[in-house]
Amino acid sequence: MKVLKHLFDNNRNWAQHRTDSDPEFFSRLSHQQAPEYLWIGCSDSRVPANEIVGLLPGELFVHRNIANLVVDNDLNCLSVVQFAVDVLKIKHIIVCGHYGCGGVKAVLDDAKVGLADNWLKNLKNVKEQFTDKIFSVSEGSQRFNRFCELNVVKQVLNVCSSDIVKSAWKRNQSLTVHGWIYDIKDGLLQDLDVCISNPDEVDISGSNAIKKIFS
Repeated sequence: MKVLKHLFDNNRNWAQHRTDSDPEFFSRLSHQQAPEYLWIGCSDSRVPANEIVGLLPGELFVHRNIANLVVDNDLNCLSVVQFAVDVLKIKHIIVCGHYGCGGVKAVLDDAKVGLADNWLKNLKNVKEQFTDKIFSVSEGSQRFNRFCELNVVKQVLNVCSSDIVKSAWKRNQSLTVHGWIYDIKDGLLQDLDVCISNPDEVDISGSNAIKKIFS
């Protein structure tokens, strides 16, 4: 008896449905991937990257971690970014957070979750940097939402400050970094108005986005 047999059954049904609707789908997919987008999102199981933007397998390169962080010593994330930018030549990097993020909530509340606390130290630095702004929001759920949004903007800026992205821009490669947030309650994405296509836009776009969050 197969362990988790129902998942294998689901897989066969999915593959059959895909083949029935497009007989050449897997043949095309097996030859190459040529996505235009890199998605850096949260590991939360309620945020399925491909599905919420309506893209098929092969159309979205994906990296996910707790609280969608981009850290300058995280070789996992940076390797994904480097491969996406330098090898796949993607045109867009989307950093997408979500409301109700457990990692963001843990940092906001100074809660302990275990080993992941070491990872979330990177977000604690953001909280410390913007403590006054965050806690100027008096209502608890709104404060939580604003911190989720702020986290996205800060991670966009981290992407833009990476040598990978700066080198791509220096050689005039077309590359834009976006900050979005997803609302699990209604399934809708929101653009946080931080969209950066060259190094000259980094400071002003980031500052304007943060101002808008706390306006």
